Amino acid sequence: MSTELGPCPPRFVELKKEIAASYPDFEARVTKAWGEILQELDKTTKEIASLGPQNVPEVNFSELGSLTPERVKAIKEKGCVVIRDVVDDAEAREWQEWLREYVTKNPDIEGFPENDKQFFQLYWTKSQIRARAHPNVLETTKWLNQMYHVRSGEKFEEVDLTTPLSYADRFRIRHPGVQWDAHPPHIDGGSIERWEDQVFRGCFAEILSGDWRAHDPYDLRNRINARSSLYKRPNQSTVFRTYQGWLALSETAPNEGTLQVFPNVLLSNAYIVLRPFFTPKEGKSVESFDPEDWQFDISNPDFPGIYSLGQAFTGPRPNTKSHPHLRLDETMVSVPKVFPGDMVFWHCDVVHAVEKSHTGKEDSTVMYIPAVPYTPANAAYVEKQKESFLKGLAPPDFPVTKGEAHCEGLGKVDDMESPIGKRAMGFAVEVA
Repeated sequence: MSTELGPCPPRFVELKKEIAASYPDFEARVTKAWGEILQELDKTTKEIASLGPQNVPEVNFSELGSLTPERVKAIKEKGCVVIRDVVDDAEAREWQEWLREYVTKNPDIEGFPENDKQFFQLYWTKSQIRARAHPNVLETTKWLNQMYHVRSGEKFEEVDLTTPLSYADRFRIRHPGVQWDAHPPHIDGGSIERWEDQVFRGCFAEILSGDWRAHDPYDLRNRINARSSLYKRPNQSTVFRTYQGWLALSETAPNEGTLQVFPNVLLSNAYIVLRPFFTPKEGKSVESFDPEDWQFDISNPDFPGIYSLGQAFTGPRPNTKSHPHLRLDETMVSVPKVFPGDMVFWHCDVVHAVEKSHTGKEDSTVMYIPAVPYTPANAAYVEKQKESFLKGLAPPDFPVTKGEAHCEGLGKVDDMESPIGKRAMGFAVEVA
Protein backbone atom coordinates (compact mmCIF):
# COMPACT_ATOMS: atom_id res chain seq x y z
CA MET A 1 0.00 0.00 0.00
CA SER A 2 1.23 3.50 -0.81
CA THR A 3 2.47 5.56 2.14
CA GLU A 4 2.25 8.85 0.24
CA LEU A 5 -0.40 11.20 1.62
CA GLY A 6 -2.72 12.35 -1.13
CA PRO A 7 -5.77 14.62 -1.49
CA CYS A 8 -9.37 13.67 -0.87
CA PRO A 9 -11.11 12.22 -3.95
CA PRO A 10 -13.66 14.26 -5.96
CA ARG A 11 -16.51 12.00 -4.78
CA PHE A 12 -16.27 13.57 -1.33
CA VAL A 13 -18.18 16.58 -2.70
CA GLU A 14 -21.18 14.23 -2.85
CA LEU A 15 -20.51 13.13 0.73
CA LYS A 16 -20.68 16.75 1.87
CA LYS A 17 -23.92 17.27 -0.05
CA GLU A 18 -25.38 14.11 1.46
CA ILE A 19 -24.56 15.29 4.98
CA ALA A 20 -25.96 18.76 4.28
CA ALA A 21 -29.20 17.23 3.04
CA SER A 22 -29.51 15.02 6.12
CA TYR A 23 -30.09 17.79 8.66
CA PRO A 24 -32.85 20.43 8.60
CA ASP A 25 -31.73 23.95 7.72
CA PHE A 26 -28.14 22.70 7.71
CA GLU A 27 -26.37 25.72 6.24
CA ALA A 28 -27.94 28.29 8.58
CA ARG A 29 -27.55 26.18 11.71
CA VAL A 30 -23.96 25.11 11.22
CA THR A 31 -22.94 28.61 10.10
CA LYS A 32 -24.22 29.97 13.41
CA ALA A 33 -22.48 27.12 15.27
CA TRP A 34 -19.22 27.71 13.40
CA GLY A 35 -19.12 31.33 14.50
CA GLU A 36 -19.76 30.33 18.13
CA ILE A 37 -17.05 27.66 18.01
CA LEU A 38 -14.46 30.09 16.62
CA GLN A 39 -15.17 32.59 19.39
CA GLU A 40 -15.07 29.86 22.05
CA LEU A 41 -11.77 28.57 20.68
CA ASP A 42 -10.23 32.04 20.72
CA LYS A 43 -10.88 32.21 24.47
CA THR A 44 -10.35 28.57 25.50
CA THR A 45 -7.10 27.99 23.62
CA LYS A 46 -5.49 30.89 25.49
CA GLU A 47 -6.57 29.34 28.81
CA ILE A 48 -5.20 25.93 27.79
CA ALA A 49 -1.86 27.42 26.73
CA SER A 50 -1.46 29.29 30.01
CA LEU A 51 -2.03 26.16 32.16
CA GLY A 52 0.21 23.71 30.27
CA PRO A 53 0.45 20.27 31.97
CA GLN A 54 -1.86 21.49 34.74
CA ASN A 55 -4.72 20.97 32.27
CA VAL A 56 -4.41 17.21 32.74
CA PRO A 57 -6.25 15.80 35.80
CA GLU A 58 -4.29 13.51 38.12
CA VAL A 59 -5.80 10.89 40.45
CA ASN A 60 -4.53 7.92 42.40
CA PHE A 61 -5.68 4.38 41.65
CA SER A 62 -6.83 4.04 45.26
CA GLU A 63 -9.21 7.00 44.77
CA LEU A 64 -11.09 5.72 41.75
CA GLY A 65 -14.11 4.52 43.69
CA SER A 66 -14.46 7.70 45.74
CA LEU A 67 -13.81 10.64 43.42
CA THR A 68 -16.17 13.59 43.80
CA PRO A 69 -18.55 14.31 40.90
CA GLU A 70 -16.59 17.51 40.26
CA ARG A 71 -13.32 15.63 39.69
CA VAL A 72 -15.01 13.09 37.43
CA LYS A 73 -16.59 15.95 35.46
CA ALA A 74 -13.17 17.57 35.01
CA ILE A 75 -11.72 14.31 33.66
CA LYS A 76 -14.60 13.98 31.18
CA GLU A 77 -14.32 17.58 30.02
CA LYS A 78 -10.56 17.40 29.52
CA GLY A 79 -10.82 13.94 27.96
CA CYS A 80 -7.58 12.79 29.59
CA VAL A 81 -6.21 11.70 32.97
CA VAL A 82 -3.06 10.48 34.71
CA ILE A 83 -3.82 7.63 37.13
CA ARG A 84 -1.05 7.11 39.68
CA ASP A 85 0.17 3.86 41.23
CA VAL A 86 -1.90 1.41 39.20
CA VAL A 87 0.96 -1.08 39.37
CA ASP A 88 3.70 -1.37 41.98
CA ASP A 89 6.88 0.48 40.93
CA ALA A 90 9.13 -2.56 41.33
CA GLU A 91 6.86 -4.75 39.21
CA ALA A 92 6.69 -2.12 36.47
CA ARG A 93 10.49 -1.76 36.48
CA GLU A 94 10.82 -5.55 36.22
CA TRP A 95 8.53 -5.55 33.17
CA GLN A 96 10.77 -2.91 31.60
CA GLU A 97 13.81 -5.10 32.19
CA TRP A 98 12.06 -8.11 30.65
CA LEU A 99 11.24 -6.03 27.54
CA ARG A 100 14.88 -5.02 27.20
CA GLU A 101 15.94 -8.66 27.49
CA TYR A 102 13.36 -9.72 24.90
CA VAL A 103 14.53 -7.25 22.26
CA THR A 104 18.19 -8.07 23.00
CA LYS A 105 17.73 -11.84 22.74
CA ASN A 106 15.64 -11.53 19.56
CA PRO A 107 17.57 -9.07 17.36
CA ASP A 108 15.58 -9.91 14.20
CA ILE A 109 12.31 -8.48 15.58
CA GLU A 110 10.55 -5.71 13.69
CA GLY A 111 10.50 -2.07 14.78
CA PHE A 112 11.60 1.43 13.87
CA PRO A 113 13.82 3.31 13.33
CA GLU A 114 15.38 0.39 11.47
CA ASN A 115 18.94 1.15 12.60
CA ASP A 116 18.05 1.87 16.24
CA LYS A 117 14.73 0.19 17.05
CA GLN A 118 12.67 1.91 19.71
CA PHE A 119 9.03 1.34 18.67
CA PHE A 120 8.43 -2.38 18.40
CA GLN A 121 5.91 -4.38 16.35
CA LEU A 122 5.60 -6.78 19.27
CA TYR A 123 2.48 -7.83 21.15
CA TRP A 124 3.07 -11.03 23.09
CA THR A 125 6.05 -10.53 25.40
CA LYS A 126 5.72 -11.80 28.95
CA SER A 127 5.67 -8.20 30.19
CA GLN A 128 2.76 -7.26 27.96
CA ILE A 129 0.77 -10.39 28.85
CA ARG A 130 1.30 -9.76 32.58
CA ALA A 131 0.44 -6.08 32.35
CA ARG A 132 -2.78 -6.47 30.35
CA ALA A 133 -3.98 -9.18 32.73
CA HIS A 134 -3.09 -7.29 35.93
CA PRO A 135 -6.24 -6.87 38.08
CA ASN A 136 -5.48 -3.21 38.81
CA VAL A 137 -5.03 -2.42 35.12
CA LEU A 138 -8.35 -4.05 34.29
CA GLU A 139 -10.06 -2.37 37.26
CA THR A 140 -8.80 0.97 35.92
CA THR A 141 -10.10 0.35 32.41
CA LYS A 142 -13.42 -0.85 33.83
CA TRP A 143 -13.72 2.43 35.75
CA LEU A 144 -12.97 4.43 32.59
CA ASN A 145 -15.48 2.42 30.52
CA GLN A 146 -18.17 3.44 32.98
CA MET A 147 -17.62 7.10 32.12
CA TYR A 148 -19.84 6.27 29.13
CA HIS A 149 -23.62 5.97 29.19
CA VAL A 150 -26.65 5.91 26.90
CA ARG A 151 -28.13 9.36 27.07
CA SER A 152 -31.49 8.31 25.63
CA GLY A 153 -31.94 5.73 28.39
CA GLU A 154 -32.19 3.02 25.73
CA LYS A 155 -31.02 -0.41 26.92
CA PHE A 156 -28.21 -2.24 25.16
CA GLU A 157 -28.43 -5.67 26.72
CA GLU A 158 -25.31 -7.05 25.00
CA VAL A 159 -23.06 -4.22 26.20
CA ASP A 160 -21.38 -4.56 29.58
CA LEU A 161 -19.25 -1.63 30.71
CA THR A 162 -18.23 -3.56 33.84
CA THR A 163 -16.54 -6.35 31.84
CA PRO A 164 -13.19 -5.10 30.53
CA LEU A 165 -11.53 -6.70 27.50
CA SER A 166 -7.86 -6.75 26.52
CA TYR A 167 -6.68 -5.18 23.27
CA ALA A 168 -3.12 -6.16 22.38
CA ASP A 169 -0.97 -3.28 21.21
CA ARG A 170 2.75 -2.51 21.13
CA PHE A 171 5.39 -0.79 23.29
CA ARG A 172 8.17 1.70 22.91
CA ILE A 173 11.58 2.10 24.54
CA ARG A 174 12.52 5.59 23.44
CA HIS A 175 16.12 6.69 23.88
CA PRO A 176 17.17 10.18 25.03
CA GLY A 177 18.32 12.62 22.38
CA VAL A 178 16.51 11.02 19.46
CA GLN A 179 14.24 13.27 17.38
CA TRP A 180 10.80 11.65 16.92
CA ASP A 181 8.57 12.90 14.11
CA ALA A 182 6.41 9.80 13.75
CA HIS A 183 3.41 10.91 15.80
CA PRO A 184 2.33 14.53 15.15
CA PRO A 185 -1.14 15.64 16.35
CA HIS A 186 -3.79 13.15 15.27
CA ILE A 187 -6.95 11.31 16.28
CA ASP A 188 -7.18 7.52 16.08
CA GLY A 189 -10.19 5.25 15.79
CA GLY A 190 -11.55 6.30 12.42
CA SER A 191 -10.63 8.69 9.61
CA ILE A 192 -13.13 9.79 6.95
CA GLU A 193 -15.41 7.22 8.61
CA ARG A 194 -16.41 9.94 11.10
CA TRP A 195 -18.36 11.57 8.30
CA GLU A 196 -18.84 8.75 5.79
CA ASP A 197 -20.24 6.00 8.04
CA GLN A 198 -23.78 7.04 8.95
CA VAL A 199 -23.66 5.41 12.39
CA PHE A 200 -20.29 6.96 13.26
CA ARG A 201 -21.62 10.30 11.99
CA GLY A 202 -24.47 9.88 14.45
CA CYS A 203 -21.96 10.30 17.30
CA PHE A 204 -21.74 13.93 16.19
CA ALA A 205 -25.42 14.51 15.35
CA GLU A 206 -25.81 17.50 17.69
CA ILE A 207 -22.78 19.19 16.15
CA LEU A 208 -24.10 18.63 12.63
CA SER A 209 -27.50 19.90 13.76
CA GLY A 210 -25.92 23.15 14.94
CA ASP A 211 -26.49 22.42 18.64
CA TRP A 212 -22.80 21.72 19.26
CA ARG A 213 -22.83 22.43 23.00
CA ALA A 214 -25.26 19.50 23.43
CA HIS A 215 -22.73 17.07 21.95
CA ASP A 216 -21.91 14.27 24.42
CA PRO A 217 -18.60 12.52 23.64
CA TYR A 218 -19.56 9.81 26.16
CA ASP A 219 -22.87 8.75 24.62
CA LEU A 220 -22.66 5.06 23.72
CA ARG A 221 -25.64 4.94 21.40
CA ASN A 222 -23.81 5.14 18.08
CA ARG A 223 -20.30 4.41 19.29
CA ILE A 224 -20.79 0.69 19.77
CA ASN A 225 -21.86 0.07 16.16
CA ALA A 226 -19.83 2.75 14.39
CA ARG A 227 -17.62 1.38 11.63
CA SER A 228 -14.21 2.92 12.17
CA SER A 229 -12.46 0.97 9.42
CA LEU A 230 -14.36 1.05 6.11
CA TYR A 231 -11.17 0.65 4.08
CA LYS A 232 -9.31 -2.04 6.08
CA ARG A 233 -6.20 0.06 6.57
CA PRO A 234 -3.56 -1.66 8.76
CA ASN A 235 -3.07 0.05 12.14
CA GLN A 236 -6.71 1.18 12.05
CA SER A 237 -8.45 -0.05 15.18
CA THR A 238 -11.69 -1.89 14.45
CA VAL A 239 -12.69 -2.13 18.11
CA PHE A 240 -14.42 0.49 20.24
CA ARG A 241 -11.89 1.82 22.75
CA THR A 242 -13.43 4.20 25.26
CA TYR A 243 -9.97 5.54 26.06
CA GLN A 244 -6.57 4.95 24.57
CA GLY A 245 -3.84 4.60 27.11
CA TRP A 246 -0.42 3.53 28.17
CA LEU A 247 1.33 2.17 31.23
CA ALA A 248 4.60 3.83 32.22
CA LEU A 249 7.52 1.49 32.97
CA SER A 250 9.95 4.36 33.55
CA GLU A 251 9.95 7.95 34.68
CA THR A 252 8.92 10.28 31.87
CA ALA A 253 8.44 14.03 32.25
CA PRO A 254 7.52 16.83 29.86
CA ASN A 255 10.28 17.25 27.23
CA GLU A 256 11.22 13.59 27.69
CA GLY A 257 9.25 12.14 24.80
CA THR A 258 5.89 11.97 26.56
CA LEU A 259 2.29 12.27 25.36
CA GLN A 260 0.72 15.57 24.38
CA VAL A 261 -3.04 16.24 24.27
CA PHE A 262 -5.50 18.97 23.32
CA PRO A 263 -7.49 18.92 26.59
CA ASN A 264 -11.03 19.82 25.52
CA VAL A 265 -12.76 16.98 23.72
CA LEU A 266 -16.11 18.73 23.16
CA LEU A 267 -14.55 21.77 21.52
CA SER A 268 -12.07 19.88 19.34
CA ASN A 269 -14.84 17.52 18.16
CA ALA A 270 -17.15 20.40 17.27
CA TYR A 271 -14.44 22.28 15.37
CA ILE A 272 -12.99 19.30 13.50
CA VAL A 273 -16.40 17.89 12.48
CA LEU A 274 -17.59 21.23 11.02
CA ARG A 275 -14.26 22.38 9.54
CA PRO A 276 -14.85 20.71 6.11
CA PHE A 277 -17.96 22.83 5.51
CA PHE A 278 -16.28 26.25 5.70
CA THR A 279 -13.70 28.26 3.78
CA PRO A 280 -12.43 31.80 4.33
CA LYS A 281 -14.08 34.48 2.22
CA GLU A 282 -11.99 35.88 -0.59
CA GLY A 283 -9.09 37.90 0.76
CA LYS A 284 -9.64 36.70 4.33
CA SER A 285 -7.13 34.71 6.35
CA VAL A 286 -7.66 31.06 7.27
CA GLU A 287 -6.42 32.07 10.73
CA SER A 288 -9.22 34.58 11.32
CA PHE A 289 -11.42 34.01 14.37
CA ASP A 290 -14.01 36.50 13.05
CA PRO A 291 -17.14 34.55 11.97
CA GLU A 292 -17.80 37.23 9.33
CA ASP A 293 -14.63 36.19 7.51
CA TRP A 294 -15.94 32.67 6.83
CA GLN A 295 -18.48 31.20 4.41
CA PHE A 296 -20.35 27.93 4.13
CA ASP A 297 -18.85 25.99 1.22
CA ILE A 298 -19.46 22.41 0.10
CA SER A 299 -18.17 22.83 -3.44
CA ASN A 300 -14.80 21.14 -2.85
CA PRO A 301 -13.97 17.58 -1.72
CA ASP A 302 -11.45 18.59 0.95
CA PHE A 303 -11.85 17.31 4.50
CA PRO A 304 -9.00 19.18 6.23
CA GLY A 305 -6.68 16.81 8.07
CA ILE A 306 -7.92 13.76 6.12
CA TYR A 307 -5.57 12.33 3.50
CA SER A 308 -5.82 9.51 1.00
CA LEU A 309 -3.36 6.69 1.63
CA GLY A 310 -3.43 4.28 -1.27
CA GLN A 311 -6.98 2.93 -1.38
CA ALA A 312 -7.68 4.03 2.22
CA PHE A 313 -7.56 7.24 4.26
CA THR A 314 -5.68 8.50 7.27
CA GLY A 315 -6.40 11.24 9.79
CA PRO A 316 -7.74 13.36 11.23
CA ARG A 317 -4.27 14.91 11.41
CA PRO A 318 -4.96 18.53 12.38
CA ASN A 319 -2.09 20.98 12.03
CA THR A 320 -1.56 24.71 12.27
CA LYS A 321 -2.50 25.21 8.59
CA SER A 322 -5.54 22.93 8.33
CA HIS A 323 -6.92 23.75 11.81
CA PRO A 324 -5.29 27.04 12.87
CA HIS A 325 -7.92 27.89 15.48
CA LEU A 326 -6.77 25.02 17.71
CA ARG A 327 -3.44 26.90 18.12
CA LEU A 328 -1.75 23.51 18.34
CA ASP A 329 1.73 25.04 18.71
CA GLU A 330 0.60 26.30 22.11
CA THR A 331 -2.24 23.98 23.16
CA MET A 332 -0.77 20.49 22.69
CA VAL A 333 0.07 20.19 26.36
CA SER A 334 2.41 17.54 27.72
CA VAL A 335 1.07 15.26 30.43
CA PRO A 336 2.60 15.70 33.90
CA LYS A 337 5.61 13.64 34.95
CA VAL A 338 4.82 9.94 35.34
CA PHE A 339 6.57 7.20 37.29
CA PRO A 340 6.75 3.43 36.81
CA GLY A 341 3.29 1.95 37.38
CA ASP A 342 1.36 5.13 36.49
CA MET A 343 -1.09 5.07 33.57
CA VAL A 344 -2.15 7.79 31.15
CA PHE A 345 -5.47 7.70 29.29
CA TRP A 346 -7.13 9.87 26.66
CA HIS A 347 -10.65 9.76 25.19
CA CYS A 348 -10.89 8.10 21.78
CA ASP A 349 -11.64 11.47 20.11
CA VAL A 350 -8.86 13.46 21.75
CA VAL A 351 -6.21 15.08 19.54
CA HIS A 352 -2.90 13.70 20.77
CA ALA A 353 0.76 13.51 19.77
CA VAL A 354 4.15 12.36 21.00
CA GLU A 355 6.74 14.97 21.86
CA LYS A 356 9.37 15.31 19.16
CA SER A 357 12.30 15.64 21.55
CA HIS A 358 13.46 13.58 24.51
CA THR A 359 15.94 15.61 26.57
CA GLY A 360 15.88 13.32 29.60
CA LYS A 361 18.54 10.98 30.91
CA GLU A 362 16.84 7.54 30.71
CA ASP A 363 14.78 5.57 28.23
CA SER A 364 11.09 6.46 28.12
CA THR A 365 9.30 3.11 28.20
CA VAL A 366 5.54 2.66 27.87
CA MET A 367 3.18 -0.18 26.96
CA TYR A 368 0.04 0.80 25.05
CA ILE A 369 -3.03 -0.49 26.91
CA PRO A 370 -6.46 1.02 26.10
CA ALA A 371 -9.81 0.73 27.88
CA VAL A 372 -12.12 -1.64 25.98
CA PRO A 373 -15.65 -2.59 27.14
CA TYR A 374 -17.57 -5.74 26.34
CA THR A 375 -19.64 -5.31 23.18
CA PRO A 376 -20.51 -8.05 20.67
CA ALA A 377 -18.14 -6.57 18.07
CA ASN A 378 -15.32 -6.12 20.59
CA ALA A 379 -15.80 -9.68 21.91
CA ALA A 380 -15.69 -11.05 18.35
CA TYR A 381 -12.40 -9.23 17.78
CA VAL A 382 -10.94 -10.59 21.03
CA GLU A 383 -11.72 -14.14 19.84
CA LYS A 384 -9.71 -13.54 16.65
CA GLN A 385 -6.99 -11.83 18.69
CA LYS A 386 -6.78 -14.88 20.96
CA GLU A 387 -6.06 -17.09 17.97
CA SER A 388 -3.30 -14.68 16.91
CA PHE A 389 -1.83 -14.89 20.41
CA LEU A 390 -1.84 -18.69 20.45
CA LYS A 391 -0.02 -18.70 17.09
CA GLY A 392 2.39 -15.91 18.04
CA LEU A 393 1.12 -13.68 15.22
CA ALA A 394 0.30 -9.96 15.05
CA PRO A 395 -3.31 -9.20 16.09
CA PRO A 396 -5.89 -8.67 13.31
CA ASP A 397 -5.84 -4.85 13.40
CA PHE A 398 -2.10 -4.62 12.82
CA PRO A 399 0.28 -5.10 9.89
CA VAL A 400 1.28 -8.67 9.12
CA THR A 401 4.76 -9.48 10.44
CA LYS A 402 6.77 -12.68 10.69
CA GLY A 403 5.35 -13.03 14.18
CA GLU A 404 6.89 -13.93 17.51
CA ALA A 405 6.42 -17.71 17.69
CA HIS A 406 10.19 -18.12 17.22
CA CYS A 407 11.11 -15.56 19.88
CA GLU A 408 12.87 -16.49 23.08
CA GLY A 409 10.84 -15.40 26.12
CA LEU A 410 7.44 -15.31 24.38
CA GLY A 411 4.52 -14.83 26.78
CA LYS A 412 2.24 -17.75 27.61
CA VAL A 413 -1.35 -18.22 28.76
CA ASP A 414 -0.05 -18.97 32.27
CA ASP A 415 1.46 -15.48 32.40
CA MET A 416 -2.11 -14.21 32.79
CA GLU A 417 -2.12 -14.68 36.53
CA SER A 418 -5.70 -13.64 37.31
CA PRO A 419 -9.04 -15.09 36.17
CA ILE A 420 -10.19 -11.60 35.14
CA GLY A 421 -7.08 -11.30 32.97
CA LYS A 422 -7.74 -14.61 31.22
CA ARG A 423 -11.39 -13.70 30.68
CA ALA A 424 -10.41 -10.31 29.21
CA MET A 425 -8.36 -12.18 26.59
CA GLY A 426 -11.27 -14.45 25.70
CA PHE A 427 -10.22 -17.54 27.63
CA ALA A 428 -12.85 -19.56 29.49
CA VAL A 429 -12.38 -19.41 33.25
CA GLU A 430 -13.43 -22.31 35.44
CA VAL A 431 -15.63 -21.40 38.38
CA ALA A 432 -14.50 -23.13 41.57
